[in-house]
Amino acid sequence: MSIDTYKFTSLDEPTDEVLDQLMKEAAEDAREANVQATKQYFDELQKAATAIHPL
Repeated sequence: MSIDTYKFTSLDEPTDEVLDQLMKEAAEDAREANVQATKQYFDELQKAATAIHPL
């Protein structure tokens, strides 16, 4: 079971193992999104700096 297929409902509580896997997948997704956002941020800074002072 993965974070994409598990549905949280009041009738179906996850086991500790499933919850652990869901949390690991969520953390991995967050880390990947952070890497992409950081790269985009610094790319934009570089673009702005180059526009001010072209090389």
